[in-house]
Amino acid sequence: MLRFDVSVEDLLRSRFALSPALDLCLLLRSLAGQDRPLPRAWATRLMPAFERLRRETELNAVLALHTPRSGPNFVAPPPRGLNQTWADDLAMIRATTPEAARHEYATAATGPSARDSRVRAVLDSPDAVSRIAEAMDQAWHELLAADWPQLRAICQRDVVHRVGLIGEHGWATTIESLHPSIAWRAGGIEVGHFRPVGTFRLAGDGLLLIPSVFVENIGAHLEDPWPRTLVYRARGTGALWGEEETVPRPDALTALVGRARARLLLALDAPASTSHLARSLAMAPGAVGDHLAILRGAGLLVRARSGRSVLYRRTPLGEALVAGSG
Repeated sequence: MLRFDVSVEDLLRSRFALSPALDLCLLLRSLAGQDRPLPRAWATRLMPAFERLRRETELNAVLALHTPRSGPNFVAPPPRGLNQTWADDLAMIRATTPEAARHEYATAATGPSARDSRVRAVLDSPDAVSRIAEAMDQAWHELLAADWPQLRAICQRDVVHRVGLIGEHGWATTIESLHPSIAWRAGGIEVGHFRPVGTFRLAGDGLLLIPSVFVENIGAHLEDPWPRTLVYRARGTGALWGEEETVPRPDALTALVGRARARLLLALDAPASTSHLARSLAMAPGAVGDHLAILRGAGLLVRARSGRSVLYRRTPLGEALVAGSG
């Protein structure tokens, strides 16, 4: 079991962030067979490009740095917030000093793949960091960039949902909602999913919470340069793995308002903007806007401004209609 001792100061400093680089590393691990297999449709689409990148770039050196339980920090640097981009991550990867990289090579690159002559030549070279960064950049653009807007929208909607839980039910309920093995006990967060690893103090720095579309259960970062971190599955990612639909599709509601409007109405279990809905449901923004206007005119939705965004949410009538549809 893993436990974090939490103070009031820690709660005030806890925050959410997104990590494109972390999700890229998790995707690469799955494609390489180091984590659970990708869904068949994803594997069929991505595996040819992945195998070509392993032949033509230094991607095997990147993979050699991953152990069954962890990966190197410098290829997935700590994110700074919800607006983190791949360009931000790539700049931090390229800024890694050779000394820091060599330290990680010595501790992480210990498996059979690290003894491959081509991989070893990369890791021992003076320009290893730049070569690894270039391989990751190519992998990003060929394997994940096209899907990232939709996946990012899923993560952003998850954060909106969790922040709503904090406001309505508090931090304890929100933390426990991240994974079934998490419990708030005696002034701390206990994560039963992990083998015994001990107790860690947050020491006033707060907890970093990262939703991910590829993490299998829940992950943690416990060592510098990362703050104490929990990486959890974002809500709505089950459809990627063939476990569940992102939203249900009851026939009665579809027959009443049409399939597209039913999908939008059901997707609004948490407030969302037009652009978030368009990306997460893979619909054209113009079509989403038109459907939202019709649903709003029917009294099923209301909208309110939040910062620069306009968020839609279901009205009591919309909630009743969804509940009645089963």
